[in-house]
Amino acid sequence: MAEFVYPPVIGAALTAFRALDARIEIVGAEHIPAKGGAVLVSNHISYLDFLFAGLGAYRGGKRKTRFMAKDDVFKHRISGPLMRGMKHIPVDRTDGQPAYEAAVRALKAGEVVGVFPEATISRSFMLKKFKTGAARMAADSGAPLLPVVLWGTQQLWTKGRPKTLTKRHVPVTIMIGEPIHLGPNDKPVMVTRKLRAAMSEMLDQAQREYRGKPSGPDDTWWLPAHLGGTAPTLEVAEAEDEAEALAKAERRAARG
Repeated sequence: MAEFVYPPVIGAALTAFRALDARIEIVGAEHIPAKGGAVLVSNHISYLDFLFAGLGAYRGGKRKTRFMAKDDVFKHRISGPLMRGMKHIPVDRTDGQPAYEAAVRALKAGEVVGVFPEATISRSFMLKKFKTGAARMAADSGAPLLPVVLWGTQQLWTKGRPKTLTKRHVPVTIMIGEPIHLGPNDKPVMVTRKLRAAMSEMLDQAQREYRGKPSGPDDTWWLPAHLGGTAPTLEVAEAEDEAEALAKAERRAARG
Protein backbone atom coordinates (compact mmCIF):
# COMPACT_ATOMS: atom_id res chain seq x y z
CA MET A 1 0.00 0.00 0.00
CA ALA A 2 2.83 2.40 0.83
CA GLU A 3 3.92 3.06 -2.70
CA PHE A 4 0.36 3.78 -3.81
CA VAL A 5 0.17 6.54 -1.20
CA TYR A 6 3.63 8.10 -1.19
CA PRO A 7 3.95 9.16 -4.88
CA PRO A 8 0.66 11.13 -4.97
CA VAL A 9 1.60 12.92 -1.73
CA ILE A 10 4.97 13.85 -3.19
CA GLY A 11 3.26 15.02 -6.38
CA ALA A 12 0.82 17.18 -4.42
CA ALA A 13 3.67 18.75 -2.44
CA LEU A 14 5.65 19.52 -5.59
CA THR A 15 2.56 21.05 -7.21
CA ALA A 16 2.03 23.27 -4.16
CA PHE A 17 5.67 24.36 -4.17
CA ARG A 18 5.42 25.28 -7.85
CA ALA A 19 2.17 27.18 -7.32
CA LEU A 20 3.81 29.23 -4.56
CA ASP A 21 6.98 29.65 -6.59
CA ALA A 22 8.98 28.33 -3.65
CA ARG A 23 12.60 28.95 -4.56
CA ILE A 24 13.99 25.63 -3.42
CA GLU A 25 17.72 25.06 -3.63
CA ILE A 26 19.08 21.59 -2.95
CA VAL A 27 22.80 21.47 -2.16
CA GLY A 28 24.68 18.18 -1.86
CA ALA A 29 22.13 15.91 -3.55
CA GLU A 30 25.00 13.70 -4.69
CA HIS A 31 25.38 12.53 -1.08
CA ILE A 32 22.06 10.68 -1.13
CA PRO A 33 22.87 6.96 -1.28
CA ALA A 34 21.33 5.25 -4.30
CA LYS A 35 20.32 2.23 -2.22
CA GLY A 36 20.57 0.78 1.23
CA GLY A 37 19.53 2.07 4.61
CA ALA A 38 20.42 5.55 5.87
CA VAL A 39 19.43 7.62 8.89
CA LEU A 40 18.43 11.02 7.53
CA VAL A 41 19.04 13.51 10.35
CA SER A 42 17.51 16.98 9.98
CA ASN A 43 17.36 20.16 12.02
CA HIS A 44 13.87 21.23 13.04
CA ILE A 45 12.65 24.81 12.51
CA SER A 46 9.20 24.31 10.97
CA TYR A 47 6.15 22.07 11.04
CA LEU A 48 6.82 21.42 7.34
CA ASP A 49 10.39 20.16 7.71
CA PHE A 50 9.50 16.54 6.97
CA LEU A 51 8.24 17.64 3.54
CA PHE A 52 11.40 19.51 2.64
CA ALA A 53 13.86 17.03 4.14
CA GLY A 54 12.00 14.25 2.34
CA LEU A 55 12.09 16.27 -0.86
CA GLY A 56 15.87 16.46 -0.63
CA ALA A 57 16.15 12.67 -0.48
CA TYR A 58 13.58 12.20 -3.23
CA ARG A 59 15.13 14.69 -5.61
CA GLY A 60 18.63 13.44 -4.83
CA GLY A 61 18.04 9.75 -5.38
CA LYS A 62 14.30 9.02 -5.66
CA ARG A 63 14.48 7.79 -2.08
CA LYS A 64 11.34 7.78 0.05
CA THR A 65 11.99 8.69 3.66
CA ARG A 66 10.09 7.04 6.51
CA PHE A 67 9.96 9.69 9.23
CA MET A 68 9.63 9.03 12.92
CA ALA A 69 6.78 11.16 14.27
CA LYS A 70 4.72 11.40 17.45
CA ASP A 71 1.84 8.93 17.43
CA ASP A 72 -0.81 11.67 17.84
CA VAL A 73 -0.37 12.44 14.14
CA PHE A 74 -1.24 8.83 13.28
CA LYS A 75 -4.49 9.04 15.26
CA HIS A 76 -5.83 12.01 13.28
CA ARG A 77 -8.65 11.09 10.91
CA ILE A 78 -6.97 12.80 7.92
CA SER A 79 -3.24 12.59 8.56
CA GLY A 80 -3.39 9.14 10.17
CA PRO A 81 -4.19 7.08 7.04
CA LEU A 82 -1.61 9.05 5.04
CA MET A 83 1.12 8.58 7.64
CA ARG A 84 0.43 4.86 7.91
CA GLY A 85 0.18 4.50 4.14
CA MET A 86 3.59 6.11 3.66
CA LYS A 87 5.11 3.79 6.28
CA HIS A 88 6.16 6.55 8.60
CA ILE A 89 6.97 5.34 12.10
CA PRO A 90 4.78 6.34 15.09
CA VAL A 91 6.59 7.23 18.30
CA ASP A 92 4.95 6.89 21.69
CA ARG A 93 6.84 9.38 23.83
CA THR A 94 6.04 7.40 26.98
CA ASP A 95 7.67 4.29 25.51
CA GLY A 96 9.88 4.85 22.48
CA GLN A 97 11.40 1.35 22.31
CA PRO A 98 8.87 -0.14 19.83
CA ALA A 99 9.43 2.80 17.46
CA TYR A 100 13.20 2.43 17.81
CA GLU A 101 13.02 -1.25 16.96
CA ALA A 102 10.75 -0.55 13.99
CA ALA A 103 13.21 2.05 12.71
CA VAL A 104 16.15 -0.35 12.97
CA ARG A 105 14.18 -3.02 11.09
CA ALA A 106 13.40 -0.50 8.34
CA LEU A 107 17.05 0.51 8.09
CA LYS A 108 18.19 -3.10 7.84
CA ALA A 109 15.60 -3.57 5.08
CA GLY A 110 17.27 -0.78 3.09
CA GLU A 111 14.93 2.11 3.95
CA VAL A 112 15.81 5.75 4.61
CA VAL A 113 14.54 6.68 8.08
CA GLY A 114 14.10 10.34 8.97
CA VAL A 115 14.89 11.64 12.46
CA PHE A 116 14.74 15.06 14.11
CA PRO A 117 17.32 14.67 16.92
CA GLU A 118 16.25 17.92 18.60
CA ALA A 119 12.80 16.29 19.10
CA THR A 120 10.95 19.64 18.98
CA ILE A 121 11.09 22.77 16.84
CA SER A 122 13.88 25.19 17.74
CA ARG A 123 12.40 28.60 18.61
CA SER A 124 15.85 30.19 18.18
CA PHE A 125 16.28 28.53 14.75
CA MET A 126 19.70 27.37 15.94
CA LEU A 127 20.58 23.78 16.80
CA LYS A 128 19.33 22.56 20.16
CA LYS A 129 20.84 19.64 22.05
CA PHE A 130 20.73 16.38 20.11
CA LYS A 131 19.37 13.12 21.45
CA THR A 132 21.55 10.08 20.70
CA GLY A 133 18.83 7.93 19.11
CA ALA A 134 19.94 8.55 15.51
CA ALA A 135 23.52 7.47 16.26
CA ARG A 136 22.31 4.39 18.14
CA MET A 137 20.06 3.41 15.23
CA ALA A 138 22.97 3.79 12.82
CA ALA A 139 25.17 1.64 15.05
CA ASP A 140 22.54 -1.08 15.47
CA SER A 141 21.62 -1.22 11.78
CA GLY A 142 24.97 -0.59 10.13
CA ALA A 143 23.47 2.32 8.16
CA PRO A 144 25.25 5.66 7.75
CA LEU A 145 24.03 8.95 9.17
CA LEU A 146 22.97 11.47 6.53
CA PRO A 147 23.06 15.07 7.86
CA VAL A 148 20.49 17.47 6.40
CA VAL A 149 20.04 21.14 7.19
CA LEU A 150 17.00 23.21 6.25
CA TRP A 151 16.77 26.99 6.16
CA GLY A 152 13.86 29.23 5.20
CA THR A 153 11.09 26.79 6.09
CA GLN A 154 10.46 28.69 9.34
CA GLN A 155 8.96 31.53 7.30
CA LEU A 156 6.04 29.31 6.28
CA TRP A 157 4.92 27.74 9.56
CA THR A 158 6.78 27.51 12.83
CA LYS A 159 6.10 27.35 16.54
CA GLY A 160 4.52 30.44 18.03
CA ARG A 161 3.79 32.11 14.70
CA PRO A 162 0.69 32.11 12.47
CA LYS A 163 0.70 29.90 9.38
CA THR A 164 1.75 31.67 6.20
CA LEU A 165 1.35 28.70 3.88
CA THR A 166 0.32 30.94 0.98
CA LYS A 167 3.44 33.12 1.18
CA ARG A 168 5.02 33.21 -2.25
CA HIS A 169 8.62 33.27 -3.48
CA VAL A 170 10.13 32.06 -0.19
CA PRO A 171 13.69 30.76 -0.69
CA VAL A 172 14.25 27.38 0.96
CA THR A 173 17.66 25.78 1.29
CA ILE A 174 17.99 22.01 1.64
CA MET A 175 21.63 21.15 2.35
CA ILE A 176 22.74 17.53 2.43
CA GLY A 177 26.10 16.64 3.92
CA GLU A 178 28.44 13.74 3.41
CA PRO A 179 27.28 10.49 5.04
CA ILE A 180 28.87 9.66 8.38
CA HIS A 181 29.82 5.99 8.62
CA LEU A 182 30.22 4.50 12.07
CA GLY A 183 33.08 2.23 13.06
CA PRO A 184 32.65 -0.77 15.39
CA ASN A 185 34.15 1.12 18.33
CA ASP A 186 32.32 4.42 17.86
CA LYS A 187 30.27 5.52 20.85
CA PRO A 188 26.81 7.05 20.20
CA VAL A 189 27.56 10.08 22.40
CA MET A 190 30.75 10.92 20.51
CA VAL A 191 29.12 10.25 17.13
CA THR A 192 26.25 12.55 18.09
CA ARG A 193 28.72 15.32 18.94
CA LYS A 194 30.43 14.84 15.57
CA LEU A 195 27.08 14.88 13.79
CA ARG A 196 25.93 18.05 15.55
CA ALA A 197 29.24 19.79 14.81
CA ALA A 198 28.94 18.93 11.12
CA MET A 199 25.35 20.16 10.99
CA SER A 200 26.28 23.35 12.84
CA GLU A 201 28.81 24.16 10.11
CA MET A 202 26.23 23.36 7.43
CA LEU A 203 23.62 25.57 9.10
CA ASP A 204 26.09 28.45 9.32
CA GLN A 205 26.81 28.10 5.60
CA ALA A 206 23.12 27.88 4.71
CA GLN A 207 22.40 31.03 6.70
CA ARG A 208 25.33 32.98 5.22
CA GLU A 209 24.45 32.03 1.64
CA TYR A 210 20.66 32.38 1.99
CA ARG A 211 19.07 34.47 -0.74
CA GLY A 212 16.14 35.76 1.33
CA LYS A 213 16.12 39.05 3.18
CA PRO A 214 13.64 40.57 5.64
CA SER A 215 11.01 42.65 3.88
CA GLY A 216 11.33 45.35 6.53
CA PRO A 217 12.06 46.05 10.20
CA ASP A 218 8.96 44.08 11.24
CA ASP A 219 10.08 40.99 9.34
CA THR A 220 13.18 39.99 11.30
CA TRP A 221 11.48 37.43 13.56
CA TRP A 222 12.74 34.51 11.45
CA LEU A 223 16.40 35.53 11.75
CA PRO A 224 18.52 34.34 14.71
CA ALA A 225 19.68 36.96 17.18
CA HIS A 226 23.33 36.66 16.14
CA LEU A 227 22.36 37.56 12.56
CA GLY A 228 20.53 40.69 13.68
CA GLY A 229 17.11 39.09 13.92
CA THR A 230 14.59 39.16 16.73
CA ALA A 231 14.29 35.40 17.27
CA PRO A 232 15.07 34.45 20.88
CA THR A 233 18.57 33.34 21.74
CA LEU A 234 19.15 29.64 22.27
CA GLU A 235 19.20 30.16 26.04
CA VAL A 236 15.93 32.12 26.08
CA ALA A 237 14.32 29.59 23.74
CA GLU A 238 15.34 26.71 26.00
CA ALA A 239 13.77 28.48 28.99
CA GLU A 240 10.55 28.93 26.99
CA ASP A 241 10.56 25.22 26.09
CA GLU A 242 11.00 24.26 29.72
CA ALA A 243 8.16 26.54 30.80
CA GLU A 244 5.89 25.08 28.11
CA ALA A 245 6.74 21.50 29.12
CA LEU A 246 6.04 22.31 32.78
CA ALA A 247 2.69 23.87 31.92
CA LYS A 248 1.70 20.80 29.89
CA ALA A 249 2.69 18.49 32.73
CA GLU A 250 0.61 20.53 35.18
CA ARG A 251 -2.42 20.38 32.87
CA ARG A 252 -2.08 16.60 32.55
CA ALA A 253 -1.81 16.26 36.31
CA ALA A 254 -4.91 18.43 36.79
CA ARG A 255 -6.89 16.18 34.45
CA GLY A 256 -5.77 13.20 36.48
